[in-house]
Amino acid sequence: MDRQRNTQLEAVMAKYGFTHQSLANEINRITAQIFGETHPRKCTDRHVRRWISGEVQWPWTRYLHALEQLFHRPAQALGFIPRGKHSANLPAPPRSPAPTKEAPVRRRRFITAPAAAAVALALNIDETPVSGRLSMTDVARARERIDRLDAHFSAIGGQPLLTVATAYLDRLSTAADHCTYGPRVEQVLHTAIASLCSSAGWAADDAGDLEAAHLWRTTALQRAILGANHRAQARAWSDLAVHARRGGHHREALRISQTALNSREARQDPRYAALLQSRLAIGHARAGDHPAAARALLAAQTAHDRINPSEPAPRWLNFLTAAEISGLEKPVGYAYGAPLPPGARWWGGLLTRVPADTLTETGTRTYALSELMVRTPWRKTGSARRLHNELLAARPEQRATLLVLQDHPKVRALYESCRHWATCARAS
Repeated sequence: MDRQRNTQLEAVMAKYGFTHQSLANEINRITAQIFGETHPRKCTDRHVRRWISGEVQWPWTRYLHALEQLFHRPAQALGFIPRGKHSANLPAPPRSPAPTKEAPVRRRRFITAPAAAAVALALNIDETPVSGRLSMTDVARARERIDRLDAHFSAIGGQPLLTVATAYLDRLSTAADHCTYGPRVEQVLHTAIASLCSSAGWAADDAGDLEAAHLWRTTALQRAILGANHRAQARAWSDLAVHARRGGHHREALRISQTALNSREARQDPRYAALLQSRLAIGHARAGDHPAAARALLAAQTAHDRINPSEPAPRWLNFLTAAEISGLEKPVGYAYGAPLPPGARWWGGLLTRVPADTLTETGTRTYALSELMVRTPWRKTGSARRLHNELLAARPEQRATLLVLQDHPKVRALYESCRHWATCARAS
């Protein structure tokens, strides 16, 4: 049989954060539960590589049982190909023996949700040292685990992973209290803990425990300050602003966002500036200051436009897209029009003589601006000019025309200040 790479298994492993070795370890744990601890055959990372490469297309039955139990899907849905029509029907596994007494606690049983359990095992959080000398490599590995955990929050939601995050926070806090390390490692460790606290805050939020969410978010800010990391501080401030707003404390949320933007570093980083200005816009809107909300939202859009697309965003910040920011806007107003067709009646009823060729229409010569309206809360914020410019900038016609009532001189003056409008005639 031709060798074919098992991309389905590879995709599932990537989704749950498994490496070749961590998947092998988990399979051995499950097979020990099913078949007993004394079975001589152990799965290794080499087995997993052979499955993915397609060299082995139908693993041993014991491993297939473990994979099906781990990922809650049949072997064929994991990309494995049976050897014959009968091999696809796996024999029933033996009844699991009574659980053996575990060694002193080295791995916690986090929660029963299959996906979360798989994530916890895949992250290998017990490998983070809690005594001895803590190196920059140890902290970098912790940072990598936290990034992977953030990816799982996005994939399956925060609630089932709250216990995982809390357990890892316990371990990292123990490391911070009992390990020895230098000043640079200390700063990076505090920043990593701040990031994990922020994730735990959202997980608690998903679980409906707002008190725990506030505790984790406050701790995130404290750790970010200890780590002297402006990005972690901006994230924590942003989360606290959301928390205050959800509690109905809109002025507090506004003040938090303003405080966060006092950081020069936060203002200069376009991603974090866009995030904080978005929070500020929401705060102003909830407080009833619509012009200020419009200015903050424009600042958020401007900051987002400055982002270098070649620089990847932190995983937790992937939600902040141009569409996300634009979605915060409520209708400010509208502007519309249409091209004048040949023989258009637009020019009928003129009281002023104009050259005949001025009135000739081809269907592509003139765009007639029919109406422009801005809602009361957004007036005197520059919104009318923006609507006007956005509408006309994309038009392919050679010229544009509009009608203004003579008894509205301020409106006429406004148009004459935009795009070189000029009065060409009077109509009845």
